Amino acid sequence: MKRTYVHFKFLVACAIATVSITPQALNAQTNVYDNVIAISPVHTTLKAALDQEGLNLVLQDNNANYTVFAPTNEAFDSLAARLGTNTAGLLALNNLNDILTYHVLGSEVDAASIMNGTAASPLSTTNSLKLTKTDGGDVYINQAQVTTADVAADNGLVHIVDAVLLPNETVVDAALDGGYSTLVTAVQQAELVPTLSDPFGTFTVFAPTNEAFNNLATALNTDLAGILALDNLADILTYHVLGEEVLAAGVTHGGIVQPVSQTNTLKTSVHANGDVFINQAQVTATDITVDNGIVHELDAAVLPNETVVDVALDNGFSTLATAVITAELLSTLSDPFAEYTVFAPTNEAFNNIVADLGTDINGLLALESLSDILLYHVTSGTTLSTALSDGMTISALSMQDLTVSIGDDVMINRATVTQADVEADNGVVHVIDRVILFEPLSVSEITTGAFKFFPNPSTDMIQVFGIDNAEYEIYSMDGSMVKAGNVNGAVINVNDLQSGTYLINVRNEESMLQSKMVKM
Repeated sequence: MKRTYVHFKFLVACAIATVSITPQALNAQTNVYDNVIAISPVHTTLKAALDQEGLNLVLQDNNANYTVFAPTNEAFDSLAARLGTNTAGLLALNNLNDILTYHVLGSEVDAASIMNGTAASPLSTTNSLKLTKTDGGDVYINQAQVTTADVAADNGLVHIVDAVLLPNETVVDAALDGGYSTLVTAVQQAELVPTLSDPFGTFTVFAPTNEAFNNLATALNTDLAGILALDNLADILTYHVLGEEVLAAGVTHGGIVQPVSQTNTLKTSVHANGDVFINQAQVTATDITVDNGIVHELDAAVLPNETVVDVALDNGFSTLATAVITAELLSTLSDPFAEYTVFAPTNEAFNNIVADLGTDINGLLALESLSDILLYHVTSGTTLSTALSDGMTISALSMQDLTVSIGDDVMINRATVTQADVEADNGVVHVIDRVILFEPLSVSEITTGAFKFFPNPSTDMIQVFGIDNAEYEIYSMDGSMVKAGNVNGAVINVNDLQSGTYLINVRNEESMLQSKMVKM
């Protein structure tokens, strides 16, 4: 070993003696272009693009400091495929220079310094770069993952990435530029920026305002830090995202759509006055269009909770669901923070009631009183069957009382509960076998008297006899009040009523009377 060492040392000494080393060689510096990109076998496309645009000269500047995010040949091949072209087509892009400078920072940033949620300004001024560092330590620049970090040269660093970055405006930019700062922070926290920054993604984002997130925090008895710490934050956020572009004009009344989250569906409503709702949240600004999708603003955050609407949809109550949609109650009953008890008639119950009324389902859905009929089946709060007692009354949202009877069966008015306690996150559903119609007056309230009118049947006017200084109410046979007023000169005008059978209540300080009328 000693002889070998002496021989090796002798050879090195001879080599030094015979080689002339210039001062330039001693002071030679490496740069990110010559010493990294130009010699890399997986960056030949990047080199060709930089050479064509003259950017190789920029990256050879030893007086500068750069961070280069260097897409591989495979990354460029993927971009070409997405654009339906080839490498020659990429090199012919009008904005190639802008794309390339979008991959370069004018300062040196190593992987350890990258903070999650940082927006960095590249040499291109078209857009910022969005940086993500996951809890697992993975680093993303927009949608591209850093596969090899911190390849060093004297004038900077190169990070190898698996996709080409494009300075396109994305839904993330729309949120940043539109003042949705809490949403942006949540998206960063949930590590969703790489997904939503994909320039070839196709998204519709329902974006809650900052106030909407404040209200959510209040409802959950927490603060914004608590919102960001939710275990299901990513699920909540992806519940606000569709994997396709849907303009406001494409939102349908009663639509059931699947967001990126698979936990639950979104329910869409378009009311007669033009208001649009996603679940319980109203759309307050529409069609904010960017390169990879559409953003609609919401006044509330939507949650993938199972609501009483989901119970109806998932358990075959199709007629009830259709009625709820028609009556524009979908947004109300989808509120995840409200509590409801719903007495849900089966499809057969609806079929029976329309037969009794001499109409069909479409006729029922066309009733002006449809909303009142449905709200007569809903009460505030969660009332389980164990809380029901014989003779108790429950105030319905229609402002009328329901009466509970308990014998062999549990009865709500005249409807029998056939299945109890189907629980949802915002209440409970009890299945009943008939549609509940509110009575205009109970039998005990009707005073037998000489209330008479003529003619009956009538076509336009009826003459009232036997009661003075009275007020009247006319009810259709489904229990909805269709007309009311004073008995003016003992005459009631019924010309504007549709043909059918009605109940007329007439009351003054002394009596309350009821008669049946047929309108021709």
